[in-house]
Amino acid sequence: MSEPVIQSLVARRIWDSRGRPTVEAEITLSDGAVGRGIAPAGASRGTREAIDKRDGGKRFGGFDVQNALQGIAAEIAPALTGLDPCDQAAIDARLVALDGTPNKARLGGNALTAVSLGVLHAAAASRGLPLWLYCLGDKPAIIPLPEIQIFGGGAHAGRRTDVQDFMVIAPRAETFAEALEVTAEVYHAAGKIMAERGLLQGVADEGGWWPAFSSNEEALETVVRAIERAGLVPGEDVSLSLDVAASEFGHGGRYRLGLEQRELDRDALTEMLLQWCARYPILSIEDPFAEDDDKGFAQFTDAVGDRIQVIGDDYLVTNASRVREAAIRRSVNSALIKVNQAGTVSEAKAACDEGRRLGFGTIVSARSGETEDTSIVHLAIGWSAGQLKVGSFARSERMAKWNEALRVEEALGSKARFAGLDEMPMRRQAAKPVETTSGWRA
Repeated sequence: MSEPVIQSLVARRIWDSRGRPTVEAEITLSDGAVGRGIAPAGASRGTREAIDKRDGGKRFGGFDVQNALQGIAAEIAPALTGLDPCDQAAIDARLVALDGTPNKARLGGNALTAVSLGVLHAAAASRGLPLWLYCLGDKPAIIPLPEIQIFGGGAHAGRRTDVQDFMVIAPRAETFAEALEVTAEVYHAAGKIMAERGLLQGVADEGGWWPAFSSNEEALETVVRAIERAGLVPGEDVSLSLDVAASEFGHGGRYRLGLEQRELDRDALTEMLLQWCARYPILSIEDPFAEDDDKGFAQFTDAVGDRIQVIGDDYLVTNASRVREAAIRRSVNSALIKVNQAGTVSEAKAACDEGRRLGFGTIVSARSGETEDTSIVHLAIGWSAGQLKVGSFARSERMAKWNEALRVEEALGSKARFAGLDEMPMRRQAAKPVETTSGWRA
């Protein structure tokens, strides 16, 4: 029997968790296998990440995707018909070449992401394999450590706090299921505290409780209280993780905290974050400085040493070259991985692989505008990323992903290892040094 090829590609407009249009691509192979990919959308976005193609104008606030769909039908579908779906690198290279821009702006990052993911799903279906196993091959399976939002702020909650995500990690959990159990207790305890204080105002974009605090630090204090209310020990059973998303309120080494009506330079912001790390059981901080502030990242990462996971999101934009540069600068020690930030599966995997090669923590992440699609769970396991960030412990577009990871963990049983803290850079940096292309030893 001949190897399957791409027979047809259909794109459609569907709707994301914010009720905005997004792109779904459905690929059918010559052997009848079908794969679908859906493009998520972020609210806080790095300036170097792939750009979604939107129609503009008044319809749906300018967020419609008819032009992206037209580009798929007119250019992408004819170009991919007849190609081998199992050669993901060649498919993605063709997509990048077709677009011809450094940020995927012509055809749209949303169009390329949906098609790239759809082809990956179709290839896995053709082989009769779940996506995680198709990506993993014969490597040992690692179930990722979840990082789960309790309070949503920044661009996800009307900027009610400057910090975008206040999250928890379960350091003592021995399974993914146990980590979710711990998080469930903390999440609901936090909701009860908010209700008792008259601060319960619904949930943010990713399902975390909507903040109603007078300061950013009050959110940290409330998460610690929620941990204790749940009968757990802060720093032992549950630790904290922050996504500062500082590009949203900082530029040129200056940072404006809107909630507290004060402005800080990079040194003052460094000092504030270091004080938080001293007062609260914080294990991980994402984008503590703006994407243009190399010096801020480097001095903070140097100050925390091997005690804190420092993640680059807008700073690295799921780009393997930027991951290498960050390793040389020692400006971060972990990379957030988002397929739609890069624009194709292959580019995202390259960034993830490079991060792991350099001893970085690697965290596959959802976006604030999501759907029922569970691809990122399979990619986190298939790429051995070690960590997974989906959002909060509410809303079905989030729970679909947590629940999918539970199913995979159950199916694998003793054949898989739960990552725990072993996949954080504080543990991984102790591994054998590796050479970068520049000769620098990580």
